[in-house]
Amino acid sequence: MELRTLRYLVAIADAGTMTAAAQLLHVSQPALSRQIMDLEEELHTTIFDRSGRVISLTSSGTYLVNRARQILALT
Repeated sequence: MELRTLRYLVAIADAGTMTAAAQLLHVSQPALSRQIMDLEEELHTTIFDRSGRVISLTSSGTYLVNRARQILALT
């Protein structure tokens, strides 16, 4: 897990959509989506509930985003 991935995670949670987060981060949406899928695979958990264009955090995702914010604040 890299700090860049944690930044991506927080940006998606704040933006509400992958597309909006990708624009804010200046990365392509498919690359951003792939990073999150890789993170979910690494952690063996679902971070986002994907229903159409809007995504929402799962309970595991909420926990992870809160921890990611703490880690990023420390760096």
